[in-house]
Amino acid sequence: MSTSAKTYDVIILGAGASGLMCAITAAQRGRRVLVLEKANKVGKKILMSGGGRCNFTNHFVEADNFISANPHFCKAALNRYTQWDFIGMVERYNIPYEERRHSQLFCLNSAKDILNMLLEECAGAGAEIRTHSELVSIAPCQVDIAGSSRYQLTVNQQDTEQEFHCQSFVVASGALSIPTLGGSGVGYDIAKQFGLALTKRHAGLVPFMFSDAMKQFCEKLAGLALEVELSTNKVSFTENILFTHRGISGPAALQISNYWDPGDVITVNILPGINAADWLVNAKHSQAKSLLRSVLSHKLAKGLVAELQWLWWHEQADKPMGEFSDKQLIGIGEKLNNWQLKPSGTEGYRTAEVTRGGVDTAGISSKTMEAKDQAGLYFIGEVVDVTGWLGGFNFQWAWSSGYSAGLVV
Repeated sequence: MSTSAKTYDVIILGAGASGLMCAITAAQRGRRVLVLEKANKVGKKILMSGGGRCNFTNHFVEADNFISANPHFCKAALNRYTQWDFIGMVERYNIPYEERRHSQLFCLNSAKDILNMLLEECAGAGAEIRTHSELVSIAPCQVDIAGSSRYQLTVNQQDTEQEFHCQSFVVASGALSIPTLGGSGVGYDIAKQFGLALTKRHAGLVPFMFSDAMKQFCEKLAGLALEVELSTNKVSFTENILFTHRGISGPAALQISNYWDPGDVITVNILPGINAADWLVNAKHSQAKSLLRSVLSHKLAKGLVAELQWLWWHEQADKPMGEFSDKQLIGIGEKLNNWQLKPSGTEGYRTAEVTRGGVDTAGISSKTMEAKDQAGLYFIGEVVDVTGWLGGFNFQWAWSSGYSAGLVV
C-alpha cells in the first residue's frame, strides 16, 4: 500500500449519471474532486440507455412519477435542479434531441453525446476521474492523522492498493440492476457499515416471465407488440407490451413491474377504450355470418387472435357470430377487457433497468443527500430508495440528486 495518502475535498464512488453530475457541480465550486469508477470506462449505463439514444429526461417531471417509502423525499432535489436545467445544458452543447411519446426526450444521434457533454464539463471544472478503481474499504479518519479529512479509503487500482483521504464521500455506485454494466450492492454495504437502514429491494422496470401455459402462448407470439392497459395493485398504464420467449416485456410491462410483487396478478385489457362485450354483441347482429376471429382481426393481430381463439373458444372456432349466444360473447368480451395473468416472476436484475428500493430516505437529508447521522457521507442516484417510471425519470433523479449533493460537499 502507498505510504502517502492523497487527499481530496470530495471523493465520489461511481462515474455514472449521478456521480458525474455531482462531480461537475462540486468541482465548479472549486472543490478538489476525485471520481472512482471500478469499470474500464465511465457511463456504461448512459451509453446503453434508450436503445443507445439515452432518454435523458422528460418534459413533465413530478413527484408522482417516482416510487419511494417517502413519496415526498424527491421533491426538494427535483425542484432544485429541474428537467429544464438539464435541457438547458444539452442545448448549450447543441446536442440534437427529439420528443417522443409521453414527453420523453431522446438524443437524435447517440447517447455518447450526453456522456461526452458530462465528461467535458468534468474536465473543464477540474474533476479527476479514475477507472479500474475498486473500493476495498472505507473508514472514518483519525483526526490527528487526517486533519480536516473525515474518511480514509483503500482503493485497488489495477492490483495496486492506494490510500485516499477526503472530507466528503459520495456514494453514487448505482444498484443491483444489470450487473454486466457494473451494477452491484457496494452502496448498500457502505450504508449498513455506517448504520443507515435499507428498504426492501426488487428488480424494477423489468420484463415478466411465465412458467405455466402462458409461457408457450408468449413463445408463439414472440416479437409481437400491441397496445394494452396493464394493471396491478390499483395502478394502470396504457402502453405497448411485447411478447417474448420468456413472457412479456415492452413499456407497459416494465412500468407495471415497479408496482408488482411476487404472487400478484396482472390484468391485461387487450382492447383499451372499448367495451369489448358490447362491441361483440353488436357485431353479432351486424356481422352474423362472420367468424369471431375475423371480427377480432380488424382490431388485433391475426396471430394473437388465433392464440386467443385456442384459449377461449376453440370448440366454436368455425361457428358464425350469429350462432354465439350473447352470454358467450359477453364472457369473451370480459376476458378481452380483463384478462387475469399470474407471472411466475420477473427476469430479475440481469435485465432490470433499475433497482426498486435502496438506502432508506429516513436517514438522508432531502436537501443535501447527506446522511443525517454521519457527517460528510452522501448517497445519490439509484442507490437511494427513489425509483422513477420509465421515460427519463431515473436520469432526472440522477441529475437532481447529484446536483443537490454537489452544492454542499
